[in-house]
Amino acid sequence: MNDFLSTCTSGGCGAKIGASDLSDHLKNLPKLNNKNLLIGFEEADDAAVYRLNDNEAIIQTVDFFSPMVDDPYIFGKIAAANALSDVYAMGGTPFIALNIVCFPERLPKESLQRMLQGGAEKIVESGATLAGGHSIYDHEPKYGLSVTGRIHPDNLVQNNTPKVGDALILTKPLGVGIILAAHRVAQVSAEEFEFAIEQMIHLNKYAAAKMMGYSVHAATDVTGFGLLGHALEMAGKDYSLVIDTEMLPIIPKALELANEFIVTAGGQRNRLHLGSQVELEDIQSGMQEIMFDPQTSGGLLISVAAEDASKLLKEIQETDKEASIIGTVVEREQKPLILL
Repeated sequence: MNDFLSTCTSGGCGAKIGASDLSDHLKNLPKLNNKNLLIGFEEADDAAVYRLNDNEAIIQTVDFFSPMVDDPYIFGKIAAANALSDVYAMGGTPFIALNIVCFPERLPKESLQRMLQGGAEKIVESGATLAGGHSIYDHEPKYGLSVTGRIHPDNLVQNNTPKVGDALILTKPLGVGIILAAHRVAQVSAEEFEFAIEQMIHLNKYAAAKMMGYSVHAATDVTGFGLLGHALEMAGKDYSLVIDTEMLPIIPKALELANEFIVTAGGQRNRLHLGSQVELEDIQSGMQEIMFDPQTSGGLLISVAAEDASKLLKEIQETDKEASIIGTVVEREQKPLILL
């Protein structure tokens, strides 16, 4: 199976185009004036949302990437879980999925079958229906999904609408990108690597279902732009997020590896993007890398009313044991992100 990964120069959400570059590429696209397009690309939210009528809207997203693990079956599960996550972050329910496949002719067809099987199993777990897809030959394997979800327009959860006083909950531990990088140079144990795999294949379906019963004002999934990149999007122009680094859930060994300077190129792109928007001088270098680290199929960052936070966290921890309250939302201060 090693050929499956060996030709890939990058993989998972670490392969994403950097946030600064992406913004430059999108800024000149024509703006569409459609009153039913509730969320488009201008908002930098997790998915597009289109209102069909007063009682129903569809959520549309697409996500795919090259492998970060050798096993095609596990890769298929991770890629599908990651693609489905955008619908959960918006508060919706996925109901249709289409495969997106790029595959080299030289690789064994068994690898393709196993990759698709892994993805299909996660789609079934989500409750959605696999309805087809599109495939091409390529130099590197790539896989993901186009996912359509449904939601009542009044229940839509955006990524940049927190309220002052909200508590911030992170549902999965950080450090996936660092663990994957360390695994490629044999610096982590099988148990440590398996723990990271379990986090990536775990659907955000379960945490999202719990948040619907509480006063959740904003949510996003933490993926390629790292915790701080997605937190910056949540802060928007009107708020600052205060993050307590001692409360961050972290994958075992990831902080130790970061302190030993095992880092990722995607993390460095995220650092450049944040620039002066966060004060880092009092934060030790390894912890900085944890917060910049791209998360493949990461958890949800949820902004919830403070009075609901403990109850919601307890419910989420029934399925996402590492979930933690990591900070609060305050009035906009000098910087949008404040680290303690």
